[in-house]
Amino acid sequence: MNRQELTQEILLAKRRHKLSWQQLAEIIGHSKEWSTAALLGQMTLTKKQAQAVVAALELPDEAVELLQVVPYKGSLPTSVPTDPLIYRFYELINVYGTTFKELIHEEFGDGIMSAIDFNMDLSRQPDPNGDRVKITMSGKFLPYKTY
Repeated sequence: MNRQELTQEILLAKRRHKLSWQQLAEIIGHSKEWSTAALLGQMTLTKKQAQAVVAALELPDEAVELLQVVPYKGSLPTSVPTDPLIYRFYELINVYGTTFKELIHEEFGDGIMSAIDFNMDLSRQPDPNGDRVKITMSGKFLPYKTY
């Protein structure tokens, strides 16, 4: 089994056991956002976390080791994504990416927002015109160094 196959097994087992991402996050002991990324193959679990997930989802024993392997990050294809929800994030970056860049550089200077030292929260925001998706992202600013 490889990591992509394990991700598919995790998704099947999650449905079979009728578990939410929040419930799996509680098993792992981290946020639902980080835990979901981990179970989709983008983060590394500890042995204890991997064993707990494998037990809860009744996955093969080899999954414990695979969940501890440092992943090849980036789960999207290099072409424009076709899934409508993921495409909207692509569209958001296409429209507002330069705005994010300009405002971050004006406020912080020449550097980047880290996706390593990073937090995210996704929640439902009730609205009489239709509920909204609220995503808060917080990444450490890393300035470019001169040498």
